[in-house]
Amino acid sequence: MASLPERLTSSNFKLFIDSFDTVLTDCDGVIWVGSKLIGEANVAINMLQDLGKKVFYVTNNSTRSRDEYVTKCDTLGFKASKDNIVSSAYVLAEYLKQQNFEKKVYIVGSSGISKELEQVGVSYEYKEEEPCKNILQLVDEMKLDPEVGAVAVGFDDHFNFPKIMRAASYLNNPDCLFIGTNTDEQFPVPQSNLVCPGTGCLVRCVETVSERPALIMGKPSELMFSVISKKHSLDPSRTLMIGDRCNTDILFGKNCGMKTLVVLSGVTQQSDLDTWATSSDPNHHRLLADYCLNEISELIPLLNSLGSQ
Repeated sequence: MASLPERLTSSNFKLFIDSFDTVLTDCDGVIWVGSKLIGEANVAINMLQDLGKKVFYVTNNSTRSRDEYVTKCDTLGFKASKDNIVSSAYVLAEYLKQQNFEKKVYIVGSSGISKELEQVGVSYEYKEEEPCKNILQLVDEMKLDPEVGAVAVGFDDHFNFPKIMRAASYLNNPDCLFIGTNTDEQFPVPQSNLVCPGTGCLVRCVETVSERPALIMGKPSELMFSVISKKHSLDPSRTLMIGDRCNTDILFGKNCGMKTLVVLSGVTQQSDLDTWATSSDPNHHRLLADYCLNEISELIPLLNSLGSQ
């Protein structure tokens, strides 16, 4: 049996808060859900910054650009600048820049990817394809751009057969890069019995037809941390990762040597932690964070108590 995450209390909080200088926090399920703030998450995150902690907002969501995330943070009351927004779309663009990529990228996704590619000077092909009515006609009419040297797959709510076919056709060239923003299974949909498919199913679909694995940019891939660390010289042993999804956020922290804090305001529930702790599978044990809170707002009284110690 593995140890459950340690609950943060006034008795262990001073040791906890002194153990890190940098905070990476997931967004959906931790500080907001959609456009709704979770509790007083903005107060908690801003207090960490006031204490001198460097905060990065780290998200696998590729649908927005960093500029759009800054606007959202400002609207919801979070202190944020473009430099401390790290999305999978941004990591994708930075990765291609670091590879000195000079061809075009075919995008299956949304404007978050295209806007970040523009920021680093990488050209792209982005098409809204009509649904397929006749496969033979599609085969006859579809033309490929010889300048395309990479396929990027992110969240796309207009995903369809022609996009799959175009992406796989480009990937039939072994020199064409295949990049996925993330493999999240679902988007959290609070107060609903509906399941919202995540980017992972789109990436897996293109992987299946192309018979190639994608290089994943988002959590739990270490690539995301390497981009942040390269720009800001972060020490993983002095960095805290906060998340609600253990197979991405917490595993990301574990993969990169960070301290980890899970909040139960999103995907992961206490019953999940109990199951993983009693499992005989060591892979389940890696999903267990170092610390746990019900939601990030619970940091507020603990941070306030520091002044009286």
